[in-house]
Amino acid sequence: MIFQNNQNNTIHRKRNKALGVPELIAIALGGMVGGGIFTILGISVSMIGAFTPLAIIIGGVIATMAAYSYIKLGVYYKDEGATYSFFKKTFFNSPFSASLIGWFVIFGYISTLSLYAYTFASYAISSFSFADNEWIRKLVAGAVIMVFTLINLWSVKGMGKIEDIMVYTKLVILVVISFILINHTQTTLPVLIQNEGNVSVLSILIVASLTFVAYEGFQLVINAVNEMKDPDKNIPRAIYSAIFLAILIYVVISIGAILSIPFDEIIQNKEYALASGADRILGHWGTDLVIAGALLATSSAISGTLFGASRQMAVIAKDGYFPKALAKRINHIPILAIISMSLMAFLLVLSGSLQVILEFGSVTFLLVSLLMAYANFRIRHLTHSSLMITLFSIIGLLAGTLLIFYYEFQNQPQQLLFIGGIYLLLTAGAWLYARKKANSGVPHYESTPFAKKDSTNF
Repeated sequence: MIFQNNQNNTIHRKRNKALGVPELIAIALGGMVGGGIFTILGISVSMIGAFTPLAIIIGGVIATMAAYSYIKLGVYYKDEGATYSFFKKTFFNSPFSASLIGWFVIFGYISTLSLYAYTFASYAISSFSFADNEWIRKLVAGAVIMVFTLINLWSVKGMGKIEDIMVYTKLVILVVISFILINHTQTTLPVLIQNEGNVSVLSILIVASLTFVAYEGFQLVINAVNEMKDPDKNIPRAIYSAIFLAILIYVVISIGAILSIPFDEIIQNKEYALASGADRILGHWGTDLVIAGALLATSSAISGTLFGASRQMAVIAKDGYFPKALAKRINHIPILAIISMSLMAFLLVLSGSLQVILEFGSVTFLLVSLLMAYANFRIRHLTHSSLMITLFSIIGLLAGTLLIFYYEFQNQPQQLLFIGGIYLLLTAGAWLYARKKANSGVPHYESTPFAKKDSTNF
């Protein structure tokens, strides 16, 4: 049975609305708290020391800016395709717009797969004598990607059960780690800040931008729009609550870490900073607990990201913006999309360091969020969005993106060339498939009356 949605004239299949706010918050937290603090802590401390918690809070504010437009578009369109579908529908007569956002989103997810796999590997081998061996770390990262590729290919039901166990267990472990670290502090935050020296506001803002990827995942709530109760109210409630809880978790753990673990140790072992510090403070069992938390957090993120992003890749391929073969499903599982994403994630692991992958992931999701904010700006009268908040979000997200490029230009121009080269390839691929789609004669998007009247070209 189908019904007409009076708000946006789109048609949805009526489904059993099973998900409430608690379940939706769990979905978003499962996506965000997926190794984020384990990934960003060492890099943040190496750059701004005791100001790391402040950068995390600012990063959360940037994430909230991004969430505003996602929420407005999600409530308006009520489309489980989220980012890709929003942009395709807003700029319905521009194949290149849909293709570009599709390529950016998918490769953003590929970068997070790489990031979480790299972090998993760093913690998995942190207790061994070869902990700093880069190639062993990358091979272990490839192995964990392969394991969750097989799980996703094996069974949706099996993947779901494993994911539920990992999400809730990792949150419990993170709470325990936070409590333990704070109860073993060696100094105070004012003392650390006083001894920090000259850390500029610009440096703090740069770190907040570089670590933005730690908040990637809140948009997964929108993917469940067809299974949730009262999306008009529950989408904003779930996303804003999840971002607040993620900020709280990250800040508490980061404060505990910088108060209990010497900075030199965090910086020296930045790929597995919490594990190295826990060994000195709590002994072997403390290290094991931190490693277990990191492995569960990153495993959950790898599994969930591969599951959701591969299906979005299949949808984009079905629309003609990726090779058609990637849309093929066997028993509803997009086999080739899963395998392709896994292979590309492993290639990214092989080609870059933790910081390169982190920076590429952050700048990609900042760019995608900026495009979402722009889309919301163009139809703000339909989404009932505040002009001031939307413009403020655009400015904030653009500033975050430019700060990363500025940092790369000033400190690591070779990495900037590497990241820039990837974006050129992505843009070229998006353009070629958009051109192919336009020349095929197949309509880019079957526009609705509201789209014809109110949407504009990209």
